[in-house]
Amino acid sequence: MNKERFRSVVKWGLFILYIAVMTYFMFFAERFDRVPSDEYRYNLVPFREINRFISNRDILGMGPVILNILGNIEVFIPFGMALVSISRGRMGFWTVTVYSAALSIAIELLQLVMRVGSCDVDDIMLNTLGGIIGYLIYFIVKGRGRRKNETF
Repeated sequence: MNKERFRSVVKWGLFILYIAVMTYFMFFAERFDRVPSDEYRYNLVPFREINRFISNRDILGMGPVILNILGNIEVFIPFGMALVSISRGRMGFWTVTVYSAALSIAIELLQLVMRVGSCDVDDIMLNTLGGIIGYLIYFIVKGRGRRKNETF
């Protein structure tokens, strides 16, 4: 197996592992309230849950606020990075944005149908932002690596 083929296999393996771990946390982790409910829980009003968490930070504590807001962003950063890496840098900004939004929408709708967690438009926005940040990080890191290899 040549070096490029090996890298591709490793990238795909890590991507599949990432999706598996993310699936566990999105649908099965009791720690994140992923237990089946008798009712549908959803929010279709943009920024409602973000504002609720921020407004109630004194009651909730900063842990849940950070986990909700930054956690939803952080969980999709590897996704944005992986999409660009797997496509060898050929996947553009808008494609990564659409794929990030589409995966997030799929997760949120599955949570609604399965009645685990909550289907939240804020999560879709934050997840999509995470995918975009991952895209940007990929090119920042790649650009730095290229500059280190240049000779002056």
